[in-house]
Amino acid sequence: MTNALAPYRRLTIKIGSATIVDSATGKLRTEWLMALAEDLASLKAEGRSLVVVSSGAIALGRRLLGLDAVNLSLEQQQAAASAGQIALSQAWADCLGRHGIVAGQILITPNITEERRYFLNARTTISTLLDLGAIPIINENDSVATAEIKYGDNDRLSARVATMIEADALILLSDVDGLYTAPPGRDPGARHLAVVAAITPEIEAMAGGAASHLSKGGMTTKIEAGKIATQAGTAMIIARGTDLHPLRALTEGGTHTLFAAAESRAQARKRWIMGTLDLAGQIHVDAGAARALLSGKSLLPIGVTRVKGEFVRGDAVAILDPDGREIARGLVGLDRDEAELVKGKNSARVAEMLGLGARAELVHRDNLVVLTGMDAKAL
Repeated sequence: MTNALAPYRRLTIKIGSATIVDSATGKLRTEWLMALAEDLASLKAEGRSLVVVSSGAIALGRRLLGLDAVNLSLEQQQAAASAGQIALSQAWADCLGRHGIVAGQILITPNITEERRYFLNARTTISTLLDLGAIPIINENDSVATAEIKYGDNDRLSARVATMIEADALILLSDVDGLYTAPPGRDPGARHLAVVAAITPEIEAMAGGAASHLSKGGMTTKIEAGKIATQAGTAMIIARGTDLHPLRALTEGGTHTLFAAAESRAQARKRWIMGTLDLAGQIHVDAGAARALLSGKSLLPIGVTRVKGEFVRGDAVAILDPDGREIARGLVGLDRDEAELVKGKNSARVAEMLGLGARAELVHRDNLVVLTGMDAKAL
């Protein structure tokens, strides 16, 4: 018996509509949700950080509003999401509250994960909730999103969230127990795949469509989510979530498909910061700050001697030592004007100038890549 979750400390768990809402009645599967909350509490007690991406708002809202049509108009979907999100959030709060866990609700639209300023704000909120012992419950903001500005399914949303918070693994709980060589409902000879080392065109060809009218996606969107997650260094697991205690089942050897991360999360993030972002400016530091950076510390304003370029919070910048050599790259935590204002100031003075809620670091160590000799040669 193998515990599929043993290697992972930070998990993003995606809940499909077909698992949390009864397709026949349109009602919440309360017993199932209570069992899942028990699983989450057990994992949390082991020291894991947990973020949940929960579908179900539209499925719940359509019953509450008496919308019987299989295919809802955009306006009806938005109305159903508005009514259903209240019921969904309350259910999560109640079930997690039984275990002394606070649920925090976050509704996301694509610009939040695609634009750096919003991305960093959302990540900070999620990280703060985790630090305070809460479990963030995330959903797409379907009550206001239109077809042109939607993820379209929570598989891809959950992958974006998982990469945003640097999760070790993304778990997709759905009405299937993993990837098969062909859709098993149409091909009795389809074989289950326990491990997918890389998502190739052959793997993509194995996907089918959505399994029920409550589902927006299907295996195709799960494969798309897998590409997003694994390329960012996050492993992905697809497992059946319809039975009681689906996460416990994974710890007890339950059937699933593991999509291996293409590289370590740290390597993926380092590659991303170093190679796929345009540098918006430069930050020059003194010798003390240079030594602190090389030892793994964050960059504080007090060590900054000069700033160049026109950057905003979330942009990538180069960090140069007193001799003008680039020693690091990172995602800056302040706009150019703010950085210019606080350079050379200690943290107490920065708080006075920018307010108590301002970030103390100009570049946090989590958003920083220190360049080794090999890195510098590659630039």
